[in-house]
Amino acid sequence: MLLLDTHVLLWLRVGDPRLGSTARNRVDQAWQSGDLAVSAVTFWEIAMLKGKNRIRIPHSPEHWRQVQIEQGLIEVPLDGAIGLKAVGLDEFHADPADRFIVATAIEKGCRLLTADQRILEWPGELARLTALK
Repeated sequence: MLLLDTHVLLWLRVGDPRLGSTARNRVDQAWQSGDLAVSAVTFWEIAMLKGKNRIRIPHSPEHWRQVQIEQGLIEVPLDGAIGLKAVGLDEFHADPADRFIVATAIEKGCRLLTADQRILEWPGELARLTALK
């Protein structure tokens, strides 16, 4: 399964050119095979960003989320194992949303697609791909 970081989902949905062609191809393949996912915390982040007027989405966060799910995006819920993994990520920065997203990828055996340099350079065991290529 391919897990998208929050910014990657947003880039994908608005056609942002920062999402590289290789990354876009991987997303397309995962979407077609029913293996494209986000952490539930991604929708929380999107609602927070919209509430602070830092992003624009065409509908309320609730409606926008529903559309994504109806189009085949898998929402991976947070659970106790993910929460505990998020706390125990050694040498990882303090951002709780990033911790939950990375812990979700690790616990669920997903590859994480991100452009976040702090995640890409983190020395921990995580299957990750850059979204910039």
